[in-house]
Amino acid sequence: MSDMSAETHSNSTPDSYRVTADELRQFIERLERLDQEKKDIAEQQKEVMAEAKGRGYDTKVMRKVMALRKREPDDIAEEEAILDMYKEALGMR
Repeated sequence: MSDMSAETHSNSTPDSYRVTADELRQFIERLERLDQEKKDIAEQQKEVMAEAKGRGYDTKVMRKVMALRKREPDDIAEEEAILDMYKEALGMR
């Protein structure tokens, strides 16, 4: 690539794609705030799980229940049917 084509390429960048320091700083700061909020929420979730565990709940099972609640009932039923079939085939029933 010649120096001329590199120069032409850098000068042909549309204004809409140019980076401004203030706008970039705003995006970075927003992302940093969201990251901190995410950490705060994760800490709150740990506290809730610790409280549940302290009251005798099985937190591993609670996590599984939460995952199941996000899924479609038909998908769950299909998976459970296959699981039952596999367990029966292995004499685990």
